[in-house]
Amino acid sequence: MSRAVFLILALAAVALRAATPPEAILVVLGDLHSAYERSAQLVARVDRLRGDNPGVPLAVLLNGDTMEYGNAVARRSAGAIDFALFTALARRGPLVINFGNHEPEFHDVAETVRRLEATGAQVISGNLRDPATGQPYARASLALPLGAHTLTLVGVTTDRLSTWRVAIRPQLDLADPAVWAREHFPRIFSGAGDAAPSPRLSEPRGEGAASPTMLPVVLSHSGLRADRAMLPLVPDGTLFAGAHDHLRFVQREGRTIYFHSGSWMEFISIARLTRTTAGLGWAVEQVPLAAADPADPGMDKLVRATLAQHLTPEETAVVGRTLRALAPSEAARFAVEAARVAADADVALVGATTFGAGLPAGDVTRHAFDACVRFDGPLHAAEVSGAWLQKILSRANQGPETPFADRGGENLIAAIRGPIAPGRTYRLVTADWIAKNAKNYLGDDPPALTERKPELKLKAAVIAALNR
Repeated sequence: MSRAVFLILALAAVALRAATPPEAILVVLGDLHSAYERSAQLVARVDRLRGDNPGVPLAVLLNGDTMEYGNAVARRSAGAIDFALFTALARRGPLVINFGNHEPEFHDVAETVRRLEATGAQVISGNLRDPATGQPYARASLALPLGAHTLTLVGVTTDRLSTWRVAIRPQLDLADPAVWAREHFPRIFSGAGDAAPSPRLSEPRGEGAASPTMLPVVLSHSGLRADRAMLPLVPDGTLFAGAHDHLRFVQREGRTIYFHSGSWMEFISIARLTRTTAGLGWAVEQVPLAAADPADPGMDKLVRATLAQHLTPEETAVVGRTLRALAPSEAARFAVEAARVAADADVALVGATTFGAGLPAGDVTRHAFDACVRFDGPLHAAEVSGAWLQKILSRANQGPETPFADRGGENLIAAIRGPIAPGRTYRLVTADWIAKNAKNYLGDDPPALTERKPELKLKAAVIAALNR
């Protein structure tokens, strides 16, 4: 066979594979946190995916932290936009929500599960129980039919009590995710578990239809560290979605795909089930979702009306300006650099979960600012060696291209004044949350962090940068 003929046949095979439609599609997001500037855009994107893939079954999986108590509009409306979003998504196809630490933001745990299910969503959370009864608040797993296939979905949440709202902590009995997984994953994925199909989600099958294929899917809102212990426990070929750390990446381990979708709807993960010569498998694509993207008209109208109803004059007041719109990840880097400058430090380190939404172009209102910088507190400083700093910085600013072996789950965002030499001493500044959880973020031997002047706080530092 000539080289030219071989090339033509190879290109034809590639074109044929590209033209082969997926057998099922999943839209997966975690850590939405009441991102109202993208709620209507998410609904429109789901509609677009359905329109571009006629006849292909599609489901949406939300992997915890869908709501945000720190959003004043969400808090005052008891999550009206969030629950309307869930209802809109559930009308378009199956919707599954894995319970995260921010789900019970406006109601107690049992009431939150009831309200979520009232939208048409299916709620899962295996390692969360009611301490008063010992019973789970939601099922651990479920069977989700999608066309000719059935997904076995398992939900796991974080057992870090400090990340849950103080008022609901007495309602929580949280098993260690990895310990729970070792006990329950083999039973569930062997088909002997409690992953019973929901009649509401089942689809009738015609005579002679192919037998369904069972496909394992894990939704973990436990964070990367816990996920590392659970990954060896899942069958090869599992689709394993992580969340909680606000990371974004896709990692293939054998036939298993492990991924995080980021936060605040900055990106969505689209998992397509395809059949190739190698068999049935998943492919995950991560695509951006911008506030300027097409919006669902009904959802957009609701968002605007709810904001107008609940925002106060103080929250619509302008606190600063930007030259251009900043996406969530860009806005977080801007804020960390502002903290470094305010403290006159060589390096600033802040956890990514401190930040949420991006910043709009032009005027920045107090409400938009608070959505970007979620938490405040005094800045803390320390004198550290360059050698120690190099080690910590190797774990910071992790993007989609960071090797999986280098990921620890800390998800630190760093701003650095210049090169770091091992033999020198540097001034480090960090936020209150890291100071209180130093071992989790900075290792077993963290430096002695001292609070700066009480008036030097993170939010004040960022507002000052917005007004320079």
